Amino acid sequence: MRHAREVTFTMLVRAYATASKTETVASNGKAGLKAADIANRLRSEKEKQTNDKNEVPVSPLQTRVNELKQFSQQLQSVHPSVLVKALYRGILYQDQNIIAINKPYGVPLHNVDGIRNSIVECLPLLAKITDGQLHLCHSLEKENTGVLILAKTEEAAEHVQTLIRSHKVERKYLAVTVGVPVPSEGVIDIPIIEKEVTGPQPHFKMGLSPLFKVSEEGDGVTRVRAHRQAHSAVTQYRVLDSTSGCSLVELQPVTGVKNQLRVHMALALTCPILGDHKYANWNKLAPQKLPEGILRRLGLVQSKTRYLPLHLHSRRIVLPGVKGHSDITVSCPLPKYFTNTLKRLQIPLPGKE
Repeated sequence: MRHAREVTFTMLVRAYATASKTETVASNGKAGLKAADIANRLRSEKEKQTNDKNEVPVSPLQTRVNELKQFSQQLQSVHPSVLVKALYRGILYQDQNIIAINKPYGVPLHNVDGIRNSIVECLPLLAKITDGQLHLCHSLEKENTGVLILAKTEEAAEHVQTLIRSHKVERKYLAVTVGVPVPSEGVIDIPIIEKEVTGPQPHFKMGLSPLFKVSEEGDGVTRVRAHRQAHSAVTQYRVLDSTSGCSLVELQPVTGVKNQLRVHMALALTCPILGDHKYANWNKLAPQKLPEGILRRLGLVQSKTRYLPLHLHSRRIVLPGVKGHSDITVSCPLPKYFTNTLKRLQIPLPGKE
């Protein structure tokens, strides 16, 4: 009770001091402060103190979840013209033939149901700013970030696509994986095929179609006939660092099959990419299940992992030079959510290439 009287007395003194200053101004010919104004100020200050006491502190977990939810939703409320300006500011390289942009997370290349923005929709507006037509040269999934090559002419687009098909373009990705790949460096050469997953939630996924199987005796492998619908898929990988049950892995796709890197990491090495809710579980569609240690590092609980974005970033593309010119190397910095995850997992940030 005594504390309440002291608080009220302090508020009255503060209001009286304010009123005295205003009355001094009023004596110089300006409008003075009325008694009603003093009462309103006292009431507002008292309400503010009450609200401060009653305010429930937000836990670090809830703060983290709110950050991820806002991150996953903000791009869908952005007007296409705003996204075009962001893409323009994110140009990594430009010459008379191509433009390399930094593709943001969550933006698909083509129109998808429920997604407001796409790269294809932005190309006409971006072309006006860059003075020319623009064409896609290769694929980059909606959940991927990083280097995306656009061509200013159809001829340039066909040239880049031919280089990619002939494996003359070097592409390097960075991924955070759940688990540590063994061995720490190698080549995955396992074809990929689209398969139907049956059960309560029937759906289609890309899966492995191995050319070899373990013999019945278990002491060797035998070659099997290749499936005619399977696609050749080759991925080079190298573990850069690992701790806390996660790894930072450099991936270099030799081929370009749909979901290739995600499938090879999850199904061939049993180290799914962090935030890959599609391939972390084969038989069902559900958020990725993470070990308790990783959840603690990330500041999450299992029920909130659905907000984790895919941690797969197109870091560098090298195009061979033409007619004696040097190679074109385009590098892209990691997105903020990616670097924040590395810090939480205490994995050192990779050096610049």
